[in-house]
Amino acid sequence: MPLVAVDINLDSPQLFDITEQMKMKAQELRNKEHKKKEVEEKKLERQREKERIRASKDLTEAKRILESNEKQRYLALKKKEKEEEKRAREKIVKKLEHDKVERRSRLGLPPESPSVKPSTHLLQEKTLQTSLPLKSVTNAEQMRECLRSLKRNHQNDGARVRRAFETLLIYVGNIAKNPDEEKFRKIRLTNPLFQDRVGNLRGGMEFLELCGFERTEGDEFLYLPDDKVNMELLNTAGSELKSAMTNPFFGLLSV
Repeated sequence: MPLVAVDINLDSPQLFDITEQMKMKAQELRNKEHKKKEVEEKKLERQREKERIRASKDLTEAKRILESNEKQRYLALKKKEKEEEKRAREKIVKKLEHDKVERRSRLGLPPESPSVKPSTHLLQEKTLQTSLPLKSVTNAEQMRECLRSLKRNHQNDGARVRRAFETLLIYVGNIAKNPDEEKFRKIRLTNPLFQDRVGNLRGGMEFLELCGFERTEGDEFLYLPDDKVNMELLNTAGSELKSAMTNPFFGLLSV
């Protein structure tokens, strides 16, 4: 092949111009990619924020439903208790009427005239006015008020209140399971653990006294004599303690 002469100007800026254009193009592509990435990140962040807001709303709604259900269960329990008290009072009224009829019969008196016989409603009012509810109902109310008082006086220390309730439940449960064991029916008042958990909390000592405990001479012990162990009373105490521990509205709503 014959050689052909080619005239190349080495001083031409063509090579430099191409290199600069390539750098500018590359920078432009990087800028576009960076902006695109920023847009995508902002989009993802907005999406995550929406998900956080939705999750927070769902959690708030679930909490509201749970609290509503707890409140309804509590109100239903109170309604049931009131109905039971009402039935107990009606039973007392019927028993009073029956006893009255029997007394008149034993004395040879004629049956009371229906025209002057007081109505059941009036008898119920008289029963309420003369304070003749069942003994167990009275004890339950007094126990409940002790526990309410304890919780109200230490409402800022929920852990201490729950520990007090648990300790009282242990005392009551041990006696109910082992009524013949004197060690479960005797509490040393100077015991630091007892004082910290129950003795120094207003309502704690009163609750135990309602269960039948008595102070010994010199106030050294709280003692429950074996002849004063009342299983019905202990069961009532256990029920009130369990209600106070499981009911989130205990001591907060007026009854």
